[in-house]
Amino acid sequence: MSLPAVAARGRQIVPFAALSATYFAHIGFFNPYLPLWLKSLGLPIVVISLLTSVQSLTRVFAPYAWGALSDHTGERVRLLRLSAAVALVASLGLWWDGGALWIALVLLLLFTHTSSMMSLTEAAMAHLVAGDWGRYGRIRLWGSAGFMLTVFLAGAWFEHFGMGHFPGWTLLTLAGVLACTWWLPDVREKPTHADAPREPIGPVLRQPVLRWFFAALFFHVMAHFAVYGFLSLYLDALGYSKAMIGALWAVSVLVEIGWFFWQGRLIGRLPMSRWLVVCGAATALRMALTGAGGDWLAVLFVAQLLHALTFATHHTACIAMVTQHFPGRLRGRGQALFTVTGYGLGGVLGVLAGGAFASRWGFEWMYGIAAVLGAIGTFCAWRVDRLERCTVAH
Repeated sequence: MSLPAVAARGRQIVPFAALSATYFAHIGFFNPYLPLWLKSLGLPIVVISLLTSVQSLTRVFAPYAWGALSDHTGERVRLLRLSAAVALVASLGLWWDGGALWIALVLLLLFTHTSSMMSLTEAAMAHLVAGDWGRYGRIRLWGSAGFMLTVFLAGAWFEHFGMGHFPGWTLLTLAGVLACTWWLPDVREKPTHADAPREPIGPVLRQPVLRWFFAALFFHVMAHFAVYGFLSLYLDALGYSKAMIGALWAVSVLVEIGWFFWQGRLIGRLPMSRWLVVCGAATALRMALTGAGGDWLAVLFVAQLLHALTFATHHTACIAMVTQHFPGRLRGRGQALFTVTGYGLGGVLGVLAGGAFASRWGFEWMYGIAAVLGAIGTFCAWRVDRLERCTVAH
């Protein structure tokens, strides 16, 4: 590739890195501190849990609807700008004290647009990087860095000034997201003509390898909600300080950033389907270590180090598999199904089931169940790898 072409490709990548950083900077403050803001409004725990579950609920339907629209129009970047603008306007509703029902409506409108943004971004990025997963990792690591930055900055801010500035932080971070969407290059595909037959997704989904892939994704992410939803509560119940809890979270984000930076040299050593097996086994091990070794800090640090495999590597392998099996005009719907299956259905069931197990039998048993889910996901991933190898052999 010529130097001007390399420079042009670089100019396209930087805006995607900026969008990843600002989007996850928004998520890094919003998701951890939304329950605390709701608590500061005097809402009971049951209401808070219902309001915080709105995000997972929207991930069941919103990403696929936006993905189908983007496949039909080819205007992924333009739809990103629209969704960011509507989310920004919706966030203004958080400034008005209208009670729990009003907040639920605001969050429903906001999450319906923000929950679709990453599937649209991933579809546009997959078109841009064209299978160069090293380049993809260097873009995606900025999202991890943005998340880590705001989770610490917002925590310090709210500790000092209180939770009253939560709507202001929401407005500021979403304004950054919107600005970055306007910086994006117009990565688009030719729109579908009204009289042209729409490319069906059903025949693709009937492939056995994809059925096993989505099953592996579902169990893998469902197991992870033992960490996403309950790790801080578990560590607090064990008597760890908030500083130590923050340090354990920071370890997982740091190894995530490290993997994304170096994955160009590492990811090619195994087929993507084989990485899914490795990541599933690491998930089962991570959950088992967390549940059984909570009293040993060194064991918890080892468990958190596995995040490089259980999230970062797994995420890249999944995006690569979706890109392979949902090419061209199917890409948006494929990325949306990835979000819906894993972080929508898997997220809702993971939080609800995890809370039920933890309240009845304790956190240790909940992590034991999560380890079993990770093992089931590993078996499904093994089936994916086996089917992929048979396809290559023939």
